[in-house]
Amino acid sequence: MKGFCENCRDTVEYNVKMVDKEKEIKGKVIQYIGKAAYCDECKEEIFVPEIRDYNLKELDFAYRESENLIRIADIEKILVKYDIGKRPLSLLLGWGEGTLTRYVEGDTPSKPYSDMLKRILEDNEYYLEILGQNKNNITSVAFRKSMAAVERITGSMGNQESKLESAVRYLLMQTSEITPLALQKLLYFAQGFKKAFTDTFMFEEDCEAWVHGPVYHDVYHKYREYGYNPIEEGCLSYENINLTDDDKELLDHIILYFGCYSGKILETMTHSEEPWRLARRGLVDGERSERVIEKRDIDTYFKNVKDKYKMLNLTDIKDYAKDLFSKLYA
Repeated sequence: MKGFCENCRDTVEYNVKMVDKEKEIKGKVIQYIGKAAYCDECKEEIFVPEIRDYNLKELDFAYRESENLIRIADIEKILVKYDIGKRPLSLLLGWGEGTLTRYVEGDTPSKPYSDMLKRILEDNEYYLEILGQNKNNITSVAFRKSMAAVERITGSMGNQESKLESAVRYLLMQTSEITPLALQKLLYFAQGFKKAFTDTFMFEEDCEAWVHGPVYHDVYHKYREYGYNPIEEGCLSYENINLTDDDKELLDHIILYFGCYSGKILETMTHSEEPWRLARRGLVDGERSERVIEKRDIDTYFKNVKDKYKMLNLTDIKDYAKDLFSKLYA
């Protein structure tokens, strides 16, 4: 990599390091992890446009996290989920017609606007109410397309929770203490071994290759307040849980063979596996990422594990778990 060093007054090779950064925004100091480029000759920091752009993106992400504001990726999910354009959705909400376009391009929404968008993403009935009340604000074509999307969603889902939500509930009920970090990793292992043994995935949702391993971002946001502490969820029950007996049996074995390890150990385990590493190819250590861990990579990896360890039934998962731990902590 080459850039211009003002100190050397020449084009030089440079290296990139992850560094702690902070920026004051609206009177609040935002801390985040960014990048810095250093000249290989004089070791001084140099300006690189791509790194500036990366740091601005990371600052925006950190600011939204600190203020609990909706992410750009989640705004885009709303548009896809309800088959609605940026301009029509703005008009449905009574906003300026270019508001959603600005938000998707990087402008930060106010807290009330952000909360409304978050609720729309999570609550189909709330969106349906808005669509019905304000249908005269958009064209009949846009209304019909979005109404059809809502009908598809409600028809396929009804009031039943997703498999991912049910798996989370089951894991919380079956374990005495589990941190958000450990929960994420158990979900990931369940997804992988479910595909290996049955050739079907347990969850439709994708997991992402974050710094601390595979993450289902909706689960992260639900339990983020617990940090590194065990999750405390009251009033949980097995009633109407959206899992088959085979799903429950698999989760029981995941708890048995992986649930005995701490979240940090499980994180290290997933870091050693190919799916997470493939998704983070080209990123440096500590670099934030929302890249999806492709399902095909999970499929290939865990099927290879099943073949390598000659797994005939779920109890054979213990051989992989023990071997993985021994290789990392011998």
